[in-house]
Amino acid sequence: MEMNQYLDLFIDESREHLQNINENLLELEKNPTNLAIVNEIFRSAHTLKGMSATMGYEDLASLTHQMENVLDAIRNKKIEVSSSILDVVFQSIDDLEAMVESISTGGDGKRNVSEVVRKLEAIEKGTDIVVEETNGQENQSDQLTLQYDDYDYAVIEQVKEQGFNVYEIKVELSPSCILKAARSFMVFEVLEQHGEILKSNPSVDKLETEQFNYAFNVTFITKVDVGNVKNAILKISEIQNVEMTSLDLNKINQENEQKEAMKEIEAAKQEVAATATPAAQEQNNKAAAQSNSKTIRVNIERLDILMNLFEELVIDRGRLEQISRDLSHSELQETVERMTRVSSDLQSIILNMRMVPIDTVFNRFPRMVRQLSKELNKKIELQIFGAETELDRTVIDEIGDPLVHLIRNALDHGIEKPDVRLAKGKPETGTVELKAYHSGNHVFIEVKEDGAGINRDKVLEKALKNKIITEQQAAILTDKQVYELIFASGFSTAEVLSDISGRGVGLDVVKSKIESLGGTVSVDSIFGHGTTFSVQLPLTLSIISVMLVELQKEKYAIPLSSIIETAFIKKTEIMSAHNQKVIDFRGKVVPLLYLNDLFNVPVEMDDQTDGISVVIVRKGDKLAALVVDSFIGQQEIVLKSLGNYLTNVFAISGATILGDGQVALILDCNALIK
Repeated sequence: MEMNQYLDLFIDESREHLQNINENLLELEKNPTNLAIVNEIFRSAHTLKGMSATMGYEDLASLTHQMENVLDAIRNKKIEVSSSILDVVFQSIDDLEAMVESISTGGDGKRNVSEVVRKLEAIEKGTDIVVEETNGQENQSDQLTLQYDDYDYAVIEQVKEQGFNVYEIKVELSPSCILKAARSFMVFEVLEQHGEILKSNPSVDKLETEQFNYAFNVTFITKVDVGNVKNAILKISEIQNVEMTSLDLNKINQENEQKEAMKEIEAAKQEVAATATPAAQEQNNKAAAQSNSKTIRVNIERLDILMNLFEELVIDRGRLEQISRDLSHSELQETVERMTRVSSDLQSIILNMRMVPIDTVFNRFPRMVRQLSKELNKKIELQIFGAETELDRTVIDEIGDPLVHLIRNALDHGIEKPDVRLAKGKPETGTVELKAYHSGNHVFIEVKEDGAGINRDKVLEKALKNKIITEQQAAILTDKQVYELIFASGFSTAEVLSDISGRGVGLDVVKSKIESLGGTVSVDSIFGHGTTFSVQLPLTLSIISVMLVELQKEKYAIPLSSIIETAFIKKTEIMSAHNQKVIDFRGKVVPLLYLNDLFNVPVEMDDQTDGISVVIVRKGDKLAALVVDSFIGQQEIVLKSLGNYLTNVFAISGATILGDGQVALILDCNALIK
């Protein structure tokens, strides 16, 4: 049987089953006596085993079978669920996920899983799990290599763009060294004087408790000469050797490129699979019998092509509408109006096809929080709300890494340890809320925790030290403006080094990433009670509704999502405050921004009218009134990038082609209000 035609479907269904197992294992940990959860996990594992065996991936099937034996023993009440047992099952899930990813990139799905199999067999037999360690020390021959995930790659890419250099440093201590933890601490102190530490292997916790032999690796970010750094480290007693290697982004990105290349090859070779694998066919038939809805999996690249073609259709539609108005031909107008209605329906369908529930991002976090809680010795409960909220697939693909960092930051720097929380009169278990909801044409995502909050004085002290602000500015900043300073590049107030949320090279990356998606991120905090990060994102990045306005002979587009209303203001109603022209808009003092001046649009003659046309726009709780020459009307336009050479144009987020062939620039209201 030719199995390649089923490969894409096998990979997709395997990921779904593994995600289902992950989610139910977390539920089982909360309700260890609920056998219904165990049965659900068993069914997913059993299906995965059958699919893997049918496709010929014996290692995958074998490990799943071993995990299935443990689950069977649990549901038959031969063994009781415990945190240590679930740790091993989660470890086997990690290996299974790695095998599936190997298959998705053209690999054979093979992996050395002898250690986890030994643990699973020990659990099944009811014997103690013995972890092969030497005084808690790792086998450094295969454990010292630094591994980088997508988040690390994004950080490294960002800091390199800012002119920093990134190095991998291997430090070897003398075999006669007695105080290994103290020596590693001194090395870290030297490094922090010359730059920032991104991560280490072994982790900081293991270095502090001397759970390593006589060597460790560090990823280091700096602008200073590395020779000076190396000499400073070698001056520390009992340091035997220091090796510093410049980190190449290609090394990190190689695996991702291989994955993408294999996906493109498979997409070119195969049609979208509309049938299930033989092992899963019976279950699919049952599901189809219970429901009238039918689905088909479509490669996202095909949807991208469809979207690009439709964007061109929208531009031509606008052109036809313009020609129809100019010619005033009744039959042509009727035809164009009908085409407009039909294409609008088509647009709605295409956009909905690309919408994906945000739980595809959120579902990775419960497992991550569980693991990090153990590493940090903290008790943390993750609460998720609004996981059914939908976003465009292109936004979904990009938002994961920023959210990972915000949650890491909440766990590491926000939530206190249980004894500290109890001393403050708080419950020993901290709470992190992850919430998503729609509002207008935007999706809002909030990461809220009830931890220590942000220390205003400490933020100001660090901002002044790093010369981010001046003493004069510091004296007049509001609390919220102070909190926003933590998004500055290289900013960190951490007193203790941590591998969880990085070393001050993260929140600026988060902000840059979110703003590149047309969104914004803000922070608010109450010292001693917690912090909330709020992310605002557009529903889609391609077709948006705008208000077209004119500045002399130039046309500009203002996104409707930013507009409160339009108005005509008499010149007698214009006032001055702090050298700024303002108006009274429903009891609020709103600054006037003259777009002709901001964009250097030449004015042909003096305006003799007794008033001005304004567009009231909003960013959060801030308002501004944009002064324009005239309004054209509302229109749906295709957002086009300005290209690589015009990336830093002030207050312009892109451009579009109008029906008459003219190019209109799209205003970035967030930048204007800022």
